[in-house]
Amino acid sequence: MNTKVTADRVVLGTMYLGTRLDDRDSFAVLDRYVELGGRWIDTSNNYSFWEDQSGFGGQSEAVIGRWLRANPGVPVKISTKVGAQPTHPGGFPDHLEGLTEPTVRRSLAESLQRLGRDQVDLYWAHVEDRNVPLADLIGTFGQLVADGQLGAYGLSNHPSWRVAEARLLAGQAGLAMPTAYQQRYSYLQPAPGAPVEGQPIPLGMLSADGLDLLRRNDDLTGWVYTSLLLGAYDRDDWTLSSEYEHPGNTRRIAALDEVAKERGMSRGQIVLAWLAGGDPQLMPIVGSSRSEQIEQAWAGAGTELTAEERARLDAAY
Repeated sequence: MNTKVTADRVVLGTMYLGTRLDDRDSFAVLDRYVELGGRWIDTSNNYSFWEDQSGFGGQSEAVIGRWLRANPGVPVKISTKVGAQPTHPGGFPDHLEGLTEPTVRRSLAESLQRLGRDQVDLYWAHVEDRNVPLADLIGTFGQLVADGQLGAYGLSNHPSWRVAEARLLAGQAGLAMPTAYQQRYSYLQPAPGAPVEGQPIPLGMLSADGLDLLRRNDDLTGWVYTSLLLGAYDRDDWTLSSEYEHPGNTRRIAALDEVAKERGMSRGQIVLAWLAGGDPQLMPIVGSSRSEQIEQAWAGAGTELTAEERARLDAAY
């Protein structure tokens, strides 16, 4: 049986909890997210290897585990990932742990220990491992669902056709299929084919095919990261990196500014409303270092754009 990954207006991204943010500040962000009604907390076993002197991740999961122990029974769901932990300091992105069955099982056990849980609600195959056949991948993750160690699983940084193939193979084998798909996506889009700054995994961008896959499969939930372009929408000193400098984005910025001004909201809030209320509905992952940022994101994603506002934003494409 497949478990539908229920939607939330904002997923709390916790990439820098335990590294840039200490326990006190991390706990404050987590507390406020739950107070607002948030339920999904997204982390990874490799967060944040680039911030820690060890060169390995696990700090985010560890601080979430300490917060969970300090708040027994808190009604949250945990999303974490496997596959992109570097095998040695400085190994990312060319030397990663990968997605073989022994690696997945070992890494899951380590994540559960850090989190202090006996199950992960949603487990992601973080980055495509071309050395692991899809049949083996869905066999590993499907068995972990059957064993009760996973509530559900998803694929991140995989091309959309691989997601469709994995779901087909899982159905044929009578195994749980991936019910979540995570890629990078936002209102502004880079020029087609241009390398994207800060995106070393090129197949991590949500494509038109990926959007269509989500529309056609009601049981497949779309999660999107870097939805706010690292805060660039609302920075006073905002300048676009070169791959975002093209006429299409000039039109989109103008439309975004119009709607934001009329609403009395920030650009970022309108972007979140556009993502969360569109077709397909997407779950934006939003990182935060302060409670106020989560409050603003929550208000933005919970805003329902009118048909006219959405048509204006879409027409700029």
